[in-house]
Amino acid sequence: MVSQFISSHKVRLLGEIDFDFPEGIHAIGRLDNHSEGLLILTTNKKITRLLFGSKIPHQRTYQVLVMNKVSAATIEHIKNGVSFLAAGNKMYTTMPCQAAIIDEPIFAFESPYTINKYLNYTWLEITLIEGKYHQIRKMVATVGHKCVRLVRVSIEDLMLDNLVAGGVREIEESTFFEALKL
Repeated sequence: MVSQFISSHKVRLLGEIDFDFPEGIHAIGRLDNHSEGLLILTTNKKITRLLFGSKIPHQRTYQVLVMNKVSAATIEHIKNGVSFLAAGNKMYTTMPCQAAIIDEPIFAFESPYTINKYLNYTWLEITLIEGKYHQIRKMVATVGHKCVRLVRVSIEDLMLDNLVAGGVREIEESTFFEALKL
């Protein structure tokens, strides 16, 4: 689903989740229609500025399933910054980030995608402090791998943990601010 409550397009929206959301709630950060995972919803309008407009960068960690085997050299390339064509037909080079090959993802929900047992795949974990439009998809494509599945598993110390797809977990404001290091 799209991380919005209203859209002019015919897409699944957050309002379709079986939860009584309070008035004035909005999403912090975005997940596109083909991404999954942790999404912060709040009624506090200052959070976006505090989290993404701060001089102190906040980490976002994703687990990414890509086509084919990924080499150690490719991981180093991702870590050191990848250049790709961005908005306005300008080249953009990502900031250094953390990247590693992992054995299995940490989240518990099933994949909505068909995995071909005859093809090779690799799970990656990538932690960024920036978030350009489709950045991880563009990064892995630039280094020769197609992104099959993209799941945000944390923002700072706020973790997806065992939250199910479409699930909602309410968090006390003090715990929320502490986990996000705000």
